[in-house]
Parts: sequence; structure tokens; C-alpha cells
Amino acid sequence: MANQGAKKRKEVNAHHMSKLLHLVVGCNVIYIVVRMLIFHSSFTWKHWIGLILTSVAYAIPYQQLARMAAPTYGDDGELEDGGFDMSSGGVCEYLHDIIYITSFVQITSIISDKFWYAYLVIPAFAAYKASGLIKAFLSHNSEGMMEDEKARKKREKMERKASRGKLVKTRTR
Repeated sequence: MANQGAKKRKEVNAHHMSKLLHLVVGCNVIYIVVRMLIFHSSFTWKHWIGLILTSVAYAIPYQQLARMAAPTYGDDGELEDGGFDMSSGGVCEYLHDIIYITSFVQITSIISDKFWYAYLVIPAFAAYKASGLIKAFLSHNSEGMMEDEKARKKREKMERKASRGKLVKTRTR
């Protein structure tokens, strides 16, 4: 009965990674069959570069997700951890987004080469996140956000109290 959560997470992660692998393989097969075999007359060296680019854009996030989802076992072979929760946000979510954007770009580039511009969403989003991080470091406000009226008044009151100093009573005889 122990480690039921770890066993369940291991199964869920295995199923999730299997679905991602099917998505990657399916998109590549569709691209190769339709673009290379059916529309072979319009297939150029740029499309080869696009196929290599999308393959790399699939491989790196998928390998990182596979490492995150891998369960850990103890020395005795018992399951200790079922792996990272793939439904959580953060880096895991960004890696999923890269895979989904890549599949969108790869499939829609069969219709028009202009869909390759959709890849600019990834560096644009990274720049947006980095600018927020840089603003937070350069911000002079310690809280990083605007304070409301109540918080401002409370802070000013505490500052006035601190500036008055403590009254020290001494004994005189």
C-alpha cells in the first residue's frame, strides 16, 4: 500500500510520454508523406532544413521531459519516486509548449511556408519573460508591485514610530 502515489504517477507519466511520442512521430510522418512524397516537386533544401529544425525542436524538449518523468528506484529496486508531475507549470509547461508549437508549425507549413514565422512566438515569449525578470531586479520597490492606500498608510505609520526612537526611563535617586 505504500508508495501508491509514486506508482500512480509513474503510470501517468509513462502514458503522458507515450502520447507525446505519438504526437511527435505522427507529425513527422504526416510531414514526410505529404510534403516529401505528395508535394515532392516543391520540396527544396529549405524544407530539409525545416525538417531538421523541427526534429531538433522535438528532441531537446522531449528528452528533458523524459528525464523529468523518469521514476527513481532505491538500491533494493523499490520505487522511491514516480517522477515529476507533468501537469505542473513552470519549465515543464514551457517544454510542452515548445513541442506543441513545433507540431503546429510543422503541420501547417505543408499548407504555406509562411507558417514558419509562428516559431517567432517562442523567442518573443522568452524575451517577454526575461524583461519581467530584469524589471524585477532593477525595480527600486522592494515588493515589486504598487502598494495600495492601506499598505502605504501602515508603512508610513511604522516609519514614524521608528523615527521617534524609544523612550528610555532612568531611575534617579
